[in-house]
Amino acid sequence: MKILVVDDEALLVKGIRFNLQNEGYEVITGSDGLDAVRLVQEESPDLVVLDIMMPNMDGLSACSKIRESSDVPIILLTAKTDDMDKLMGFDYGADDYLTKPFNILELKARIRALLRRANSSGSKTEARSLSIGSITLDLDARNAYRGGVLADLTAKEFDVIEFLMRNPNRVYSREALLDTIWAYEYRSDIRTVDVHIRRLREKLEENPAEPKYILTKWGVGYYFRK
Repeated sequence: MKILVVDDEALLVKGIRFNLQNEGYEVITGSDGLDAVRLVQEESPDLVVLDIMMPNMDGLSACSKIRESSDVPIILLTAKTDDMDKLMGFDYGADDYLTKPFNILELKARIRALLRRANSSGSKTEARSLSIGSITLDLDARNAYRGGVLADLTAKEFDVIEFLMRNPNRVYSREALLDTIWAYEYRSDIRTVDVHIRRLREKLEENPAEPKYILTKWGVGYYFRK
């Protein structure tokens, strides 16, 4: 699936592109509304992530222009929190709306939801659950289960385990996990990662002292063993 990301914040675009490419998406990018309109016509993306506040042509104008010739799903990004701004976005043809700063996993979840909706009458899309060994995630309800028993995870704990399970056997440093899970929020203390890993082991591992799934590669980082 091809996703178009348009924002004049270069670092933000770089981070989104990196994370979406890790999910297997093809990602093309632009920096203003004119790019958005042109690239939709030239590249026919499956979904557009579009910032509102941009030079040359703003995101709302670009969204309206795109809607003249395409029904591609559009997620608007904005730093504004006013409900009227959100309603304006929907009036201009947006399908969803995300306020900065946002969690990259929330963006990916919304992308998956819109792609499922857009392809509901076509080919089968990504499963709504993720299971490895005795651990199962319900991706829609955002619940985790160990051996069929519900584990009481916080929202951030679920984000961490979902990311690791989507990328099994791949080791991530604490810094990489901070950049991904806490990407567009405040910059947390690096020990936050250790705390979340410890709590996940307590809730999801049969023996937290000798974990089977959520493992440490000493001197490197953490990974989920498949």
